[in-house]
Amino acid sequence: MATNQMRREAAKRKLERQQQRRVEQTKRRQRVAIITSASVVVVVVVAVVLLSTLTGGGTTPPAAAPTAAPPTSAAPVTPVVPAAIPSAIAPLPKRPTPLPASVSCEYAPESQPAAKPVQPPTGTGVSATGTTTVTLQTNSGAIPLTLDKALAPCTVNSMVSLAQQGYFDSTSCHRLTTDPGLQVLQCGDPSGSGSGGPGYTVPDEYFPELTYGRGILAMANTGQPNSGGSQFFMVYGDGQLPPKYTAFGSISPEGLSVVDAIATRGHNGAFDPSPGGGEPIEPVTIEKATVS
Repeated sequence: MATNQMRREAAKRKLERQQQRRVEQTKRRQRVAIITSASVVVVVVVAVVLLSTLTGGGTTPPAAAPTAAPPTSAAPVTPVVPAAIPSAIAPLPKRPTPLPASVSCEYAPESQPAAKPVQPPTGTGVSATGTTTVTLQTNSGAIPLTLDKALAPCTVNSMVSLAQQGYFDSTSCHRLTTDPGLQVLQCGDPSGSGSGGPGYTVPDEYFPELTYGRGILAMANTGQPNSGGSQFFMVYGDGQLPPKYTAFGSISPEGLSVVDAIATRGHNGAFDPSPGGGEPIEPVTIEKATVS
């Protein structure tokens, strides 16, 4: 028969076991709480990263504005190609009121540095008569351009100066659009980012009657007045744009054939849905720009 002493010792051992179980349960609950908290933190961090990646930020540039190129992805993409390219070449626009034989141009310093070292052109006594030929020798073929001084003398003066200084040599055409309404190849940024310029701005030279179409050469801008620089676009098909981009010349039929071939190879859709288009599937490089 158990004595009172034995019963007390048994009760004591039972109490100790109960206390040990409570301690172990408390430790388990703490470990679970720590693991759960860490999981929540991981989920929140992942959600923030995904949201940042998907939504991005900043303002959307206009249809033909300088555009920042997104990071190149190693994943294969399906080329976005034009459904059709109009064959009719648009007539070169003419000013409703001709300019005097020479004009003065104000090339204002830009806040950001030049994408490539270059000097701004002289802005006094700029000729507003005649034409100049600039040929873009690209890795896809030669693209001869006729720059019209009577249409946009300040822009032509700047583009000729840039070409003569080698500013366009070894630069890429970073943006191609293929949608009906806007079919252009955009070039003129030595940085290849879509946001580079010559370190100065070119005054606007557009007018309300201005229209665009296949074969027209025009300047890109940021959507703000007098914000053109070195980026330009070649309209190879549709060009349904408001008259807010300085047209300054035309593309030869031979040059259009080269741009057509670039367009039919398509783009990667990197700039869709806004401002539209993407990087050409096959990189396009202006190897040299020559003036004649």
